[in-house]
Amino acid sequence: MTKLWGGRFSKPTDKLVEEFTKSIHFDYKLAEYDVLGSIHHIHVLKRQGLLNNAEHKKLKNGLMSILVSIADESFKPNDSFEDIHSYIQYLLEKKTGKVALKLHTCRSRNDQIVFDTKYYCLRNINKTKKLLESFNVSLFDLAIQNGEMQIPGYTHLQRAMPIKLFNYFNAYIEMLTRDIKRLKNAFSNIKLTLGAGALAGTFIQSSKYNQKAKEYLEERGLFIRPSSNALDTVSDRDFVIEILSALAITGMHLSRLSEDMILWASKEFDFIDIDDAFCTGSSLMPQKKNPDVLELVRGYSGRLYGNLVNVLVMMKGLPLSYNRDMQLDKEPLFDSFKIVQDELEVLTKLFKNVKFKKENIAKQLGDETLYATDLADHLVKNKVAFKDAHTIIGKLIRHKLTSKKDIVNMGADELKSFHPLLTPAIVKKIINPEYSVKSKKSVKKRVLR
Repeated sequence: MTKLWGGRFSKPTDKLVEEFTKSIHFDYKLAEYDVLGSIHHIHVLKRQGLLNNAEHKKLKNGLMSILVSIADESFKPNDSFEDIHSYIQYLLEKKTGKVALKLHTCRSRNDQIVFDTKYYCLRNINKTKKLLESFNVSLFDLAIQNGEMQIPGYTHLQRAMPIKLFNYFNAYIEMLTRDIKRLKNAFSNIKLTLGAGALAGTFIQSSKYNQKAKEYLEERGLFIRPSSNALDTVSDRDFVIEILSALAITGMHLSRLSEDMILWASKEFDFIDIDDAFCTGSSLMPQKKNPDVLELVRGYSGRLYGNLVNVLVMMKGLPLSYNRDMQLDKEPLFDSFKIVQDELEVLTKLFKNVKFKKENIAKQLGDETLYATDLADHLVKNKVAFKDAHTIIGKLIRHKLTSKKDIVNMGADELKSFHPLLTPAIVKKIINPEYSVKSKKSVKKRVLR
């Protein structure tokens, strides 16, 4: 097995240690980024006179062939190797011979892994942002398709006031838009660097890195710069934590939305029908139609939180600079990106196929208690102190519930016993979902596209 170290040791590594410390079973996902970093590095070595033209060409061709194998998915990691860096080194030695032994000149895995992980993050942030934007569009389209439809709004999971369905979905669109901004901020904080070495830099002039950042890799969106502080570079995992935090918050928003849909799909609410293609059945009960996708989105939020806490706890006591604990940031990072990306893909399709049960919703909007605040507001507009109006309408609602009478069917005298401003005509005008929604003026109406 190729190792990138070993001369100082008098014994081979114990097999248990090799198994315990290796990371290739998860860091193989960084293979493409590792090869691209190596292509940049050989440009620097050539410019420094540490590789001649023939050596540089041989290494470049070898690395490019590995890159092609990764792209066409013929690349198969060998899990007997310590990590992806050593496996790529081994493949390069097979392709180019001893010249590959020069590849690691002025280089440390401490620096490599930060570069690889940052490049992986940049690409996956972009992918996640696009998926979030597509999901926002699916929510927006669903709201637009249902026009001016009103639904009961809730606080404490108790009916509160009528709201526009558009505003309901717009609330989640606003949340997910902030999630996109958090990811953009994490993206802008990531600086791709090489040249930190193990922790103190190398003898290669940093200006050479600046010059080479304008060559081959810039065409692939890679703007590599020298480390401004080598200790910080190899110790830095706050970019991972920032991303995990953003993904955890996104997962929380998706979980809350899923919980609403789970409730709305229940017979107790009966607001929506989720397409059969996005539900599952019961192995025992033939009638069941279960919103398992939404339940799993809700459940995965716990894993997203755990991944964030995992890395925070792992990092909290580490002295500068690199420590092997830090290899444990990869699995939580990879896992969180995959969870959120998978959720967004399936939810985008699911929400394109949600149908609203308008008749059922209309029946529930007939609950007169939804309009209690509107009735109180009517009194306030006519010079009644709000505290008094609140008490008056509270008594009216209590009378409705105890007498089991609808407010709209109460006579003039019965209504006037609560307040002279309450008349049958006024009550019928106010106890109406459209009136209730249109009467709210304080929020700016906003169309997203």
